[in-house]
Amino acid sequence: RRFWQGSHDHRGTPAAPGRVVTLIQEAAATCEGIAYAITHDVFDHLDHREKNGYVRLDVSLEFAHGLEPAVAYIAKPDNFAFLGSAPLADIARQIITSHGPSGSNLDYLLQLARALREIDAVDHHVFELEALTKDLAPTHGHPLLR
Repeated sequence: RRFWQGSHDHRGTPAAPGRVVTLIQEAAATCEGIAYAITHDVFDHLDHREKNGYVRLDVSLEFAHGLEPAVAYIAKPDNFAFLGSAPLADIARQIITSHGPSGSNLDYLLQLARALREIDAVDHHVFELEALTKDLAPTHGHPLLR
């Protein structure tokens, strides 16, 4: 999970895109999270919401009892909104200063970090960005974050 996908329509604008997460393939890597059971009619909404460079893929999720088929939305590197890797401090500054129709990019990051902690998931990329944004936020006009 990396903040490598640009968000021109939710957490940023076309002129100043935010950054949102996508899954990046890496040998022997895992990505912990929550899986939801949804009805097929929800896919129309999700397909529209994830239109900014994401594709719907059939994947397998690993649970304690074994593998289960699932669907994931993943932004691949060849999509028009993919921003890719950058120094973490640059990503943090972009997140701090980006805002779009769905709210601030900083809120997106902080809510993701909080949700990961609630399920005892460890994501070094997300947690390092969270710490950096908390350090840098006051220099960008945000109140001190705890």
